[in-house]
Amino acid sequence: MKLTELTAIAIQAARAAAQVIQQYSQEAITVQKKEGGANYASQVVTAADLASEKVILSHLLPSCKAYDIGLLSEETDDDGSRFTKDFFWCIDPMDGTLAFINGEPGYAVAIALVAKDGTPYIGVVLDPSTNTLYHAAKGKGAFKNQKPWKITRGNNHLTYVTDKKLTDTPGIATIEKYLERQVHQLGLSGFVEMSGAGAVLSAIRVLENGPACMLKLPKKQKGGGSIWDYAATACIYNELGLPATNFDGGQLDLNSTESTFMNTQGVFFGNLGERQKRY
Repeated sequence: MKLTELTAIAIQAARAAAQVIQQYSQEAITVQKKEGGANYASQVVTAADLASEKVILSHLLPSCKAYDIGLLSEETDDDGSRFTKDFFWCIDPMDGTLAFINGEPGYAVAIALVAKDGTPYIGVVLDPSTNTLYHAAKGKGAFKNQKPWKITRGNNHLTYVTDKKLTDTPGIATIEKYLERQVHQLGLSGFVEMSGAGAVLSAIRVLENGPACMLKLPKKQKGGGSIWDYAATACIYNELGLPATNFDGGQLDLNSTESTFMNTQGVFFGNLGERQKRY
């Protein structure tokens, strides 16, 4: 698989999609409902989501034919090709649709190339609000705006990054217990909350506001984000040597046969330093 060539194609697709989203951000937004998880954010879609997906596919579909790559995209029915091909494109045309609807930053384009076994090989994220590009490819490192990305941890507090406020999150006691344990182990002053972005930019915010973490507890209700919410950033974390795992610290299943939703796994993305620990 020609990772360098495919990475360049994914970056071109993300840039084109970001331009489309930027155009739609200047117009009145009409919200539609779709089948999703238990939370409202997974049930909304806009014309910007659909237009972004269309332009991304115009860039990626030729590579699907040329390299026999499968496809999984949020706004298109899952055709099962991710189970039969050696690799599949995993696309979130616009993660953080709720932030986009509210006219707030926190939405992003995310494109990943994932192997059949669930290993992410390419991860591309583009923030249309700032035109900031983040990308990685397996064995080739992680980059911010095309330059090697070195992560720093300058805060004396722990940043808990979340899409919804902690007070609105089920399992608040479990989460607070974990955060307080990390604060103690790392010798920090306490923890602060950073909320409002979708899963993709939340993972990026963890990298840019260290020491920091993002987590979702396992639950029975359908939701917890989907494969396309985590595949691109998981690749970036892997290349930075940082954990992007299920809640118990095991490998994220980025090609589950049961569902695209991650609710049964939970997730953990961490940028805590050398002393970071699980339960």
